[in-house]
Amino acid sequence: MRLHDYTVKRLALLAIWMMAAQACLAQQIKADAQLDRDMTGDPIFSHRLYYTGMVEYDGEMIPSFQYSDVYVFNKLIFKNPAQAKKYYKIANNIKKVYPIACDIQRTVDRTIAHMDSLPTKREKDAYLKQQEKALKAEYYPQLKKLTFAQGKLLIKLIDRQCDMTGYELIKKYMGSFKAGFYNAFASLFGASLKKEYDAEVDDRLTERAILLIESGQM
Repeated sequence: MRLHDYTVKRLALLAIWMMAAQACLAQQIKADAQLDRDMTGDPIFSHRLYYTGMVEYDGEMIPSFQYSDVYVFNKLIFKNPAQAKKYYKIANNIKKVYPIACDIQRTVDRTIAHMDSLPTKREKDAYLKQQEKALKAEYYPQLKKLTFAQGKLLIKLIDRQCDMTGYELIKKYMGSFKAGFYNAFASLFGASLKKEYDAEVDDRLTERAILLIESGQM
């Protein structure tokens, strides 16, 4: 009798486990182009077509064109709606801050190029002070509208675009004191200007979303 009861209990537990597994599978969500569009809206970039000149083909000269990159990934499978929501929240935050990171990259490139053309340290210091004021005036109105999560993401994307963390940028062009001050201020809000972008592990889903957004696929 005891053996029979034990068997019944095991069968009941197995049935419950199977029903729970089926419920989990039923909640799974597969990401596709339509879901990307529904969750993140219209692309902020578009596919590009470049004219690259004339080339010889089969004995004739014909015009050559090149499309911008198109990325193909394995479909993401989310275990539940909450996981999908988290991913698409990151994607929407990227759409908000990635253009700012790209703009900062261009500004850094221009600043470095101009700095290299200045002959004396005095001229370079004066130019940096001028740029600091200009950057604050240009970016502060945008930055104060960002959420905390968007601000932390922007710090990482600056590292991705400039190949230097925000701390390293400030230290290199404004000195160690300002770099330490700004980083200490950021730490009060749980952020760090020393945070690095890790496309292979920690930020792999962010990198996936960025590539899809850059190519106009999301």
